[in-house]
Amino acid sequence: MYSGIWCHYVQSYMHMVTRQSWIDRVEGAWRCRSVVWLRGVGRVGKTCLCQSLGGTVYLDCDLPGTLRQTADPEAFWSALRGERVVLDEVQRLADPALLLKIAADHFPETKVLATGSSTLAATARFSDSLAGRKAVVWLTPMVEADRTTFGGALEDRLWWGGLPGFYLGGDSAPDSDYAEWLESYWARDVQELFRLRRRGAFVRFVRLVLARSGGMFEATSFAEACAVSRATIASYLDVLEVTGVAQVVRPFSSRATTEIVSAPKVYGFDTGFVRFANDWRQRRPEDLGRLWEHYVLNELNARLDPLTIRYWRARKGPEVDFVVPRDERSPVAIECKWRASSASRVPGIRAFRAKYPGAENYVVCADAERPYRTRASGVDVTFTNLEGLVDALSGGGTR
Repeated sequence: MYSGIWCHYVQSYMHMVTRQSWIDRVEGAWRCRSVVWLRGVGRVGKTCLCQSLGGTVYLDCDLPGTLRQTADPEAFWSALRGERVVLDEVQRLADPALLLKIAADHFPETKVLATGSSTLAATARFSDSLAGRKAVVWLTPMVEADRTTFGGALEDRLWWGGLPGFYLGGDSAPDSDYAEWLESYWARDVQELFRLRRRGAFVRFVRLVLARSGGMFEATSFAEACAVSRATIASYLDVLEVTGVAQVVRPFSSRATTEIVSAPKVYGFDTGFVRFANDWRQRRPEDLGRLWEHYVLNELNARLDPLTIRYWRARKGPEVDFVVPRDERSPVAIECKWRASSASRVPGIRAFRAKYPGAENYVVCADAERPYRTRASGVDVTFTNLEGLVDALSGGGTR
């Protein structure tokens, strides 16, 4: 992506930074399973994270030497018995699923961290999803802990996105870098894992998903814009979801006659790419508000994974950005507002509470210093920052 001196600076800086929260996540996963799958989109920082782990044998699966070493899985793992082994971009190997399966079943004393861009399941290169044999860590674009580590303002994180190289580049990262990432995504991930055809239609679909990110997904409009069938659009969306480039958020509903029950919302994976796809040049409050909603979703994915996230919308009326359903308790309704001053009216939460009286209600704001309760639109609502929201959803917050 970057060239010359700047590329060297970015890589050197990232290797100097310790992303401790993610290291702790990997170490915790290793305590549960001997094989850990570290997934995340290209350039999200998987390699730098792997190389920052102490006491590991690091192997780059892009190198022919690694392919030769792993040709005999039993001999390979016997030589590394008891070690902590990183297999970076393991999907490049001839039969990665077999290699990891043998490690899990026959060499449980060896800790393995395998990385890749997909979810490992539902891709042509993996004959086995390793269900029950692996733990999964989803390395999302930068979260609040990362921003504190790297430094910089929240507005910069929203604008340039959460891929560390893009964020560190800031004004030095031109739009052509975002376009180049999309081309690399097509060539390295989509083609290698899924063998899709019609590059132009697929790349246009990705750009449209990013530009319309956070909106209702209507397959017909995408099919017309990309000149493909609805079935093709459905397969394209599956690819984006498997590779983590888009997240499908489905509706929360128990009253089919008055609520949206099937139409999903689709969110692009990164705020910087949403900004790029919309060609935003000025940091307008309404645009930052839209990016903030994506950032909240990213934080929930990173810190509370796995977590079921829905949205709610009446057939005629307002909606709620996110709803977290809970098996034995009332759901949690979440509205995202860039500034608390813009949240004096929350008609979506009011409408949701009318249908689900026991629901907990949160408005998460970028400028809230601490959680507090107030009355808005005739209902009691807790205003909070991201930390307070995560704390509440993990069981430690105020009701």
